[in-house]
Amino acid sequence: MTIKVGDKIPAGMFTVMGTEGPTGISTSDIFDGKKVVLFAVPGAFTPTCSVAHLPGFVVHVDDIKAKGVDTVACMAVNDVFVVDAWGKAANAEHLLMLADGNADFTTAVGLTLDGTGFGMGTRSQRFAMIVDDGVVSLLNVDQGALEGSSAEAILAAL
Repeated sequence: MTIKVGDKIPAGMFTVMGTEGPTGISTSDIFDGKKVVLFAVPGAFTPTCSVAHLPGFVVHVDDIKAKGVDTVACMAVNDVFVVDAWGKAANAEHLLMLADGNADFTTAVGLTLDGTGFGMGTRSQRFAMIVDDGVVSLLNVDQGALEGSSAEAILAAL
């Protein structure tokens, strides 16, 4: 079942690159008591994700935070080393780069994408959500082109 507006973010873990290497971070650490914009991409270093989706949030992160957002997080179903390298390559140091390596979170929220036809396995659909204290207040899932999950669309919704 796909998560929807009004639903609580499920308990789970992501991996981030810490100063000592890969480390876990819980959904409660990310979302509880905070306003968070979470956007997800089918894959790090993939064309639309690298040319438009992530760069839009890099450019607009300060504007988004000025609207009362505590954290802007990017999630990809890739290993933490790839997500970390992608974030560094994109100058995304002001974003929280989350690896959902086994697609556990993506599966829990019902937003998986079958990328097996492209040799990519299970991935995340392209989406963005606004989460207030662990509860989804906006969910935009793109059906193909980058539209509702863009930084500009999220900024306009805030």
